[in-house]
Amino acid sequence: MENPFKKIFEHQEVPKVLKEKVLNDVGMIKLTLDVADLFVVKYPSTMGSILTLNEKKETKKPKKK
Repeated sequence: MENPFKKIFEHQEVPKVLKEKVLNDVGMIKLTLDVADLFVVKYPSTMGSILTLNEKKETKKPKKK
């Protein structure tokens, strides 16, 4: 595929359709990265923290007689 930005001369404005398409693509990439970060990094980290806190609470409870 040919790079459409090489067709644009130095003092010409970018066509609105092309600008919208590029901005939409960038937005979709950012959204995809945010979703991936949420499920791959933050969710396991949160679950690990919750489980670790739960284990610490259980070990600190006094034993019943």
